[in-house]
Amino acid sequence: QVQLEESGGGLVRAGGSLRLSCAASGRTFSSYYMSWFRQAPGKEREFVARMSASGNTTIYADSVKGRFTISRDNAKNTVYLQMNSLKPEDTAVYYCHRWGTNYWGQGTQVTVSS
Repeated sequence: QVQLEESGGGLVRAGGSLRLSCAASGRTFSSYYMSWFRQAPGKEREFVARMSASGNTTIYADSVKGRFTISRDNAKNTVYLQMNSLKPEDTAVYYCHRWGTNYWGQGTQVTVSS
């Protein structure tokens, strides 16, 4: 059983920054792609970013490209999402996800005020 636990969400003003963390249990963290998704009120969950198991390859949604950075520390079983130049439309619950599986975190709320 894999558990994913996000942290780092909060309230920030437009233009500000936040760093999300996702700590994973288990011994196979370094074998999997990891990703971040988000879900705004009344909207479907959407893809934000993904990183390969080794960390060599990343992909981002167009809406966050150039502002968000995904990274990982396989020694700590943790994936991060650095969010800069935040906009009100980034307001959502952010979820950590082990790509290709049904493992999701419980989510962390990010609210960006204008």
